[in-house]
Amino acid sequence: MPGPASTEPTVNIGEAAALYGLAPSTLRWWEKQGVLDTPMHNGGRRTYNEHDLRSIGIAYLCCITGMMPLRQAAVVTSHTTQPDTWRSAVTAQVADISARIDRLDRARDYLNHLLTCTNEDIVECPYLDGELRIQTPRGRASGTDLVTAARSAPISVVEICTESDSPSCLFCGHLLTPRGKGRPQRYCSPACKQRAYRQRRGSEPASGVA
Repeated sequence: MPGPASTEPTVNIGEAAALYGLAPSTLRWWEKQGVLDTPMHNGGRRTYNEHDLRSIGIAYLCCITGMMPLRQAAVVTSHTTQPDTWRSAVTAQVADISARIDRLDRARDYLNHLLTCTNEDIVECPYLDGELRIQTPRGRASGTDLVTAARSAPISVVEICTESDSPSCLFCGHLLTPRGKGRPQRYCSPACKQRAYRQRRGSEPASGVA
């Protein structure tokens, strides 16, 4: 429940959001998800003091810079969470990012290798067999040639993501929770959707609504 109005300097939600290049709706969403505390209200409108703005900054660093899912970010930003608890959440996120970096490193290494291929037809690259064994599930199948390997390959399916039905957020890469109805989800939060929009269109001034 918001407390009484304070006499210290404050800004409205539009100004608070604009400080970090966010939309006011993002602050409301973070508040709803427990990432931000409910700020003071004045005349029915949210007001943000210096401490509130610092809290928004921490939320930005967790959600945008640190790419944390909102449920994890809420653990870190909560003033009631024990240090061991939020440190565990941060440790888990570091491990997740490290795994992504490993995958990206492998992707970069292969693409750089692809650029150095001297064959006009890259399918005939002499290093292709080795890359297929290392980089794809082909390595699980025995056989020196691909036909023999295909005949002995275990039956399994690797899910391939497309932009329209990706299980990962298109901005930060976090896994999305599948929804049974409606259009496929593309972003994990309004914050990521807003950041992606601003990247495409450029920053726009935020309004000063409650």
